[in-house]
Amino acid sequence: MATATSTPTTQSDRLHSYNPATGQSIGSVPIQTQAEVDAIVARARVASIAWSQRSFAARREELAAFRRAIAAHADALAELIHRENGKPEIEALTEVMMALSHIAHAGACAETALATHKVSSGVLANFRATVSYHALGVIGVIGPWNYPLFTPMGSISYALAAGNAVVWKPSELTPLVAVEVARIAAATFALPDLLQVVTGAGATGAALARSAVDKVAFTGSAATGKRVMMAAAERLTPVLLELGGKDPMIVAADADIAKAAEACVFGALTNAGQACISVERVYVEDKVYDRFVEEVVAQVRELKIGGDDGHLGPMTSPAQIAIVRDHLDDAVAKGAKVLTGGSAAISGAYIQPTVLTNVDHRMKVMTDETFGPVIPIARVASLDEAIRLANDTTFGLGSSVFGGKGVRGIAAKLRSGMTAINSVMAFSGIPSLPFGGIGDSGFGRIHGDEGIREFTRVKATAEQSFSLPINMMSFRQPADAVTKMRGMIKQLYGDGVVAKAGDLYRKLRG
Repeated sequence: MATATSTPTTQSDRLHSYNPATGQSIGSVPIQTQAEVDAIVARARVASIAWSQRSFAARREELAAFRRAIAAHADALAELIHRENGKPEIEALTEVMMALSHIAHAGACAETALATHKVSSGVLANFRATVSYHALGVIGVIGPWNYPLFTPMGSISYALAAGNAVVWKPSELTPLVAVEVARIAAATFALPDLLQVVTGAGATGAALARSAVDKVAFTGSAATGKRVMMAAAERLTPVLLELGGKDPMIVAADADIAKAAEACVFGALTNAGQACISVERVYVEDKVYDRFVEEVVAQVRELKIGGDDGHLGPMTSPAQIAIVRDHLDDAVAKGAKVLTGGSAAISGAYIQPTVLTNVDHRMKVMTDETFGPVIPIARVASLDEAIRLANDTTFGLGSSVFGGKGVRGIAAKLRSGMTAINSVMAFSGIPSLPFGGIGDSGFGRIHGDEGIREFTRVKATAEQSFSLPINMMSFRQPADAVTKMRGMIKQLYGDGVVAKAGDLYRKLRG
């Protein structure tokens, strides 16, 4: 198997992208400066004003045209993802399809999600209280290399549907996909500069975070997320951070073991384990532990590594290979048993899928994000122990539970932003569900109604409908105002009694 050299390199003012399977350059992009980024954001600002003034129906129509154009280029985009990221073609096509599902959902659901609605006016019963949502303006999206189309589109499509323009900075490892999507957007949207791409390495991302965007949506590591947040803080620009995970999987004794094992193998190894919601650690009840491990090992040994028809492709980032190797060496040094793969089986950019047993929380592989094709499986005496260990983390992104009776109760006790029951990763494929985490996994939500509202500012409006004898917004009060106010307090909030609006009106007018 070829040794990849996919570390981005520069030649003059250009950055090259490499095929991680072969190490060959497949293209280059410009490295854009702060001044260039600022100019692009300024053009996006002009586009955002016109775009935000369009009706939901008009934006929905243009997003549908964009979706159709992406679908028409699905094969070419999947091939580019396959070559630039390294994932198998079927996974690349799946990524394109998932991105399309979010464009469709955002366009279809924005009007309902952002509809102005009335809320209770409380004690100010003579007011009409409403909440409305308004586009922010320009959204900066900084995307990752592991899902170079699907993940950023989870922000881009919702930001566009909410009435914003977008400036997208892709990972320096996978810039070509973004450039192609921007080209499609330019040929599809009637407004110029609605979706633009800036390219480069970390300095370009920092330039976008420091620019005059109205919000930054970042996907990546917690360490880089903190740096993005610091850069954005210079302008008090709000941020949405979708960071790493250490997602646990719990297998109860009454689970369907064959299906749980099948899901575990996919959830841990899809995209060579390079997913923020990969299954990164597994806790199995003692009664079914041996059978589960045996089934996982059998299924892992069926997988083909490398080649156009392989189940697992190369690692995209050489730096990530070093992290995986370190985690495996650390685990073995502390007593873990290697059943398949292992550090010695790493060859160039390819890591053989590794199953570990006899693991515990002294090991990095059980506490730090591995982001590679590794399945550490721990034996637990009870579900209470499994829940305790699953929650013993600073991360809180996804999770999964397999079992029969009581499985929903287990899921409810997991400290995570998302949980799949008798499945893995399913929450990421349902566009109506919000996606995001807590703790070191970040904050804010993409996808769903929450994901659309994430790219808006919320406005509260209070409109007086009629006058009352006691006007709490005036210094001019009747002589008995104090007496009436005491009566209102008692009737509204005393003794656990809440007055009906009609009774309150009659008292005030009496």
